Amino acid sequence: MKFVLIGNYPLDRQESMRRYTENLNDQIKKSGHDSEIWIPKVFFAYGQKTTTAGVSKWLGYLDKWILFPLTLKIKILKHVSAKSEVNYHICDHSNSPYLNYLPKAKTGITCHDVLAIRGAMGHKDAFCDATFFGKFLQKAILKNLKKAKILTTVSKLTMNQLIEMCSGFPKPEQNWKVIYNSFNADFFPMPRGQRQDLLRANGISIDKPFLLYVGSSLPRKNRKMLLEMLVSLNGRWDGVVCFAGQPLDNNLIDFALANKLEDRIISIVKPDHNLLVALYSSCSAFIFPSFSEGFGWPLIEAQACGAPVIASNIQPMPEISNGTALHADPYNPLDFATAFLQSTNEEVRSQLISTGHKNCLRFNREHIINEFLDLYNRQSTFS
Repeated sequence: MKFVLIGNYPLDRQESMRRYTENLNDQIKKSGHDSEIWIPKVFFAYGQKTTTAGVSKWLGYLDKWILFPLTLKIKILKHVSAKSEVNYHICDHSNSPYLNYLPKAKTGITCHDVLAIRGAMGHKDAFCDATFFGKFLQKAILKNLKKAKILTTVSKLTMNQLIEMCSGFPKPEQNWKVIYNSFNADFFPMPRGQRQDLLRANGISIDKPFLLYVGSSLPRKNRKMLLEMLVSLNGRWDGVVCFAGQPLDNNLIDFALANKLEDRIISIVKPDHNLLVALYSSCSAFIFPSFSEGFGWPLIEAQACGAPVIASNIQPMPEISNGTALHADPYNPLDFATAFLQSTNEEVRSQLISTGHKNCLRFNREHIINEFLDLYNRQSTFS
């Protein structure tokens, strides 16, 4: 088989979607098939650093929604004239309008979450508020998702929510399936000496235990929970909290100052992969208190590195952990603190690490890519 993967516009800076696309491309090739990536070119927004707001956002829209569809038509005509049998896969649901320019029977799409769509529809539990224009954009994204002959979601939760919003879909002729994300990089328990060297080199004391958070500062990520845990622990644990990802925001800093926790915070901005593996491998526990997710890569990354995981009890976190993590109420810091104290019991900790490692086998790259290829094989037979 030959695949063309439709990736994201570079200036949108969607790092996780870039990794997903590149990983899928690599795995298709390793499976013995041809694959290439098409992305919208930067033309109208040339010279802009990002297209997330202001005039640059609208320039990016011209590149994505005017220029790129024209490019797609030209490229597809070349495939048709060459009688080339090609499957097309849109790697991000936010690009669902491209379904209108690609061969319907040969094109699929991955839906990573429906948070922005549900937020635009007024669902507060999505924690994704929409602007006036954003509501129209999300409505268009959903309308086009309904058209997909081939569609995958990265969790059962996302599939159920999508079907709930798409009354009467999928139709019998549509092939929709849950295919979990696979690991997009190598995560493993880093040897003690190697990880300690990396931590020291980045100014992190190896003598102080720490809780780890990895991710952005979006409100739905609920990272303030880790500081609220320290307050709830009330002296029963003397470690620190490490925030890896985006810089600390003012609200987090103000909370730390108000509760005299400023000396118990470490901030590692955008750690490289090796340092991230070292952090996962060294933490006392990985804390994942999100209010809403589509999948939750950090949960399995932490498990692959041998970290005990304490995650939100809101789906899809329990679905992804499959009973191998401790789950707590993300609105209740004491609940998370209690779960953490439970994880410090050696027997409990050992079990969390062991079962967490087994859980990671479900997200093996080879297993996931086989499911993906099988989906297109079945669609070809069906067609």
